[in-house]
This record gives sequence, structure tokens and C-alpha cells, in this order.
Amino acid sequence: MKTNDLAEAATSAAGEPHESEELTRIGEMAKHFGVTLRTLRFYEDKGLINPQRDGATRLYSHRDKARLKLILLGRKVGFSLRDVKQMMDLYDPSGSNARQLKVALEKSEKQMARLQKQRALLDEAIADLSRSMDEARQMLSGNMSARQTAAA
Repeated sequence: MKTNDLAEAATSAAGEPHESEELTRIGEMAKHFGVTLRTLRFYEDKGLINPQRDGATRLYSHRDKARLKLILLGRKVGFSLRDVKQMMDLYDPSGSNARQLKVALEKSEKQMARLQKQRALLDEAIADLSRSMDEARQMLSGNMSARQTAAA
């Protein structure tokens, strides 16, 4: 997701639905975002999205789509749903949103440090595995050469 997409989603996520707004059914929403119906219902139960209802039919607004975009981005980078909800709930359409931005930046800095630590551990594990594989190849190649020499 690009920065502009993120800013647009954050702005749209707090807006109120418009009467003339095009609404999306749950199946279309799930397909568009690559999530399951169960996932959408779960996010609704957690108060992260709030679709309109027409009987038993869930209808998602532009605001719900923007919020889902933010939820999925947050999950992709490793934020908990609690963190995502906290950051989205701090949005104030009439304010500067300095508090929301500060909280988001603090959480992002902590998450970046966790991800960098995980990357270092992964890089170390990959290097160890690569060395082990090289040693196994050398041993196999040495055994094959010894067998070929003995057979000759």
C-alpha cells in the first residue's frame, strides 16, 4: 500500500457514510480484499468495522473499506488488532490528529525495532542453514569421489 493510499484510508476511515454512497455486500468485500467472510464478521465483532444492515445482509460503506484497508496493513506489519483499533479510534475529523499520529509513530517505531530484530535472527538462521547445506554437499561429493576411486 502506498503512502497516499494509507493517508486516504485514514481520512476515509473516520468519515460518516453518505446517503448516495455505493454499498458493498459481504461477499464482494471479502473477495476484493482477499479475506474470508468469517474474518469480516470477526472484525465487526471486535468493533473495527461497522457495516450497515439490511435485514441479515451486511452492507459496507467507503468508510468500512478504508478501515479494513488499515486493519490489513496493520496486521501485515505485525500490529495487534488492539493496536490497530486504538490508532483508528484516535482519529478526530475536526482536529489536527497530532495525538493519533504520535501514537502511530511510537507504535511503528517499536514494531520496526521488533521486525529488524526478527530479520537479524532470520539472516543468522539462513546463514547457518546455508553452511550446513554446503557441508552436506561437500561430504556427499567426497563420499561419491571415494566410492568412484574404490570401484576403479
